[in-house]
Amino acid sequence: MVMPIGPLMTEHRLIERMIALMTEEVERIREEQKANYEFIDTAVDFIRTYADRLHHGKEEDILFRDLKDKKLDMRHKETMEELIEEHRWGRIKVKELVEANTKYKEGDENMLETITRCLNDLVNFYPKHIEKEDKHFFIPVMNYFSQSEQEFMLEEELEFDRNFIHKIYKEKVDEIEISK
Repeated sequence: MVMPIGPLMTEHRLIERMIALMTEEVERIREEQKANYEFIDTAVDFIRTYADRLHHGKEEDILFRDLKDKKLDMRHKETMEELIEEHRWGRIKVKELVEANTKYKEGDENMLETITRCLNDLVNFYPKHIEKEDKHFFIPVMNYFSQSEQEFMLEEELEFDRNFIHKIYKEKVDEIEISK
C-alpha cells in the first residue's frame, strides 16, 4: 500500500527540479547582472500554485490536521510547528520576490539585488525543508496512524488533487468578475 506521504515525497522531486532551475537563474543573474522576469514569474507561479497551494495544502489541510488529533512526541510536535512556520516564511519570501520583480519589470534596476537575494533565500531554504520532511518527519509520523487512517488520508489527498485545478480556475474567474 502507498502511504499518504508517498505522493508528498513524489511532489518534492518536482519541487527540487524547479529549485535547480532557480539556482541556475541566480547564477545567471550574478554573471549577467540582469534578471529574466518571465522566468521569475513562472517560478513564482510554480511555487505559489504547486509547492504551496497543492503540496503544502495537502500537508497542512490533511496530514498536519490529522496529526493535531494525535498525542505526538514533543520532537514531532515541534517539527510540525517548524514546518508550518517555514511554509509561512516561504509565502512571505515569494511575496517579496513578486514585488521586486514587478518593480524590476517597470524599470527599477535597484530591484535586481532584492530579486537575487529572494531567489537565493528560496533555493537555500527548499532543500533543507524537503530533507527535514522526507528524512526526519514524514516516515516517523506515519506510526501515529492505523492502516485504515492512512488509507483514508491517501484518498483525501487524491480527492484534493482531483479538485485542485477546478478550484484554481474558479478562483481566477471569481477574481475577474469581482474586479469588473
